[in-house]
Amino acid sequence: MARGHNFFTPYYVGLELWRIGMEAQAVITMRTLGMMGMWATRPQEVARMIREKPEAAAAAWFAASRAAMGGGGTEAVVRAALRPVGRKTGSNMRRLARLGPPGICG
Repeated sequence: MARGHNFFTPYYVGLELWRIGMEAQAVITMRTLGMMGMWATRPQEVARMIREKPEAAAAAWFAASRAAMGGGGTEAVVRAALRPVGRKTGSNMRRLARLGPPGICG
């Protein structure tokens, strides 16, 4: 991702939002399939999906606050807020994708 502000900075932020949205949808799909018994998920997955929301929101809020208090512009603040959320959606998607459908991928 480019540093500083240039013509493409808003597009980079938009692409990051798109990536997070796609990963979040994949995670929701795999978790829903897991609850229906069609995807191999661990029993603690339901508790994890409830617990991670406030943690990610707090991390995003603190990161955005730090960026804003440090004098960052709008893009810097938005990027800072998206970073912890993007890490979480990405790690969730990779972890759940490795589990796969029961009896097929593992």
